[in-house]
Amino acid sequence: MSLPELILHHYPTSPFSEKVRLVLGAKSLTWRSVRIPVIMPKPDVLALTGGYRKTPLLQIGADIYCDTGLICRVLDRLQPAPALYPAQTAGTAQMLAEWAESKLFWNAVPFAMQPAAAPYLFGDTPPEAIKAFGADRASFGPQTRRNSLVDGGNTLQHYLAWLETHLGDDRGFLVRGELSIADFAVYHPLWFLQLAPELARQLEPHPRLRAWLERMRAFGHGTASKMTSTEAIELAATTEAHAPVAVEPGLGFEAGQRVTIAAADYGTDPSAGVLVGLTRDSVTIERLDERAGRVHVHFPRLGFQIHKEKTS
Repeated sequence: MSLPELILHHYPTSPFSEKVRLVLGAKSLTWRSVRIPVIMPKPDVLALTGGYRKTPLLQIGADIYCDTGLICRVLDRLQPAPALYPAQTAGTAQMLAEWAESKLFWNAVPFAMQPAAAPYLFGDTPPEAIKAFGADRASFGPQTRRNSLVDGGNTLQHYLAWLETHLGDDRGFLVRGELSIADFAVYHPLWFLQLAPELARQLEPHPRLRAWLERMRAFGHGTASKMTSTEAIELAATTEAHAPVAVEPGLGFEAGQRVTIAAADYGTDPSAGVLVGLTRDSVTIERLDERAGRVHVHFPRLGFQIHKEKTS
């Protein structure tokens, strides 16, 4: 059975986009690449999601998948090999992935945003644009606590040492030597750190970790071809079919209710629509956009909050 056209909305220096790009490479998938803005405004993104603005998005026709927690699940269903959630190690892999994206990420990425890295991360970007980037990210989650540069660097070294020790038996991958979602979740914060040679030196004391990073990097990004955001929106507008979904009973909501969905941690801009799918793992709303048409927007249940839409 042929696979559907996979469209990734992303930008080159997005760590979570790199996570998905590497999954696409590991699974030898062909995909379309839509470059989106790094900061708001993102009118074409919002035409598809209705509010959610984080990167990346996976589009399949008129189905829009948000958050890499769900995107990786979708890709794993479409192309099961190599498995991201091996039956014998899925629980351990998911717990390690959760640590990577709640702890490692929030030390590695803010640490990488220090002034010494700016020329590598932003190139010739004008200072006012860099300032706008900082303001945009600050608005993602003003309540998020960020370590000082010294404290962040110290914590990061502890985490890198833990990973080096974990790889001490020369295992090929992080969980019992078998590739899993944990490898991709740990990889992308460290990939971001390596974008700046000055900061990549943090990895020099950890040869096994550096070797593992090279094994991961070797997967590449699969086969990509460019697509414009206008083309992607037109495709959504002219696609009538959607992936089958249903609202399961006993989960607190009913099909047809108008709801809002937002991330529970940061980037909490809500998307609103009619509830058409709900399980313990995912939630789907249907929304009608003047440009994108009737789209189904899918979110993972973990890490997102659903509320009945308030009526005036």
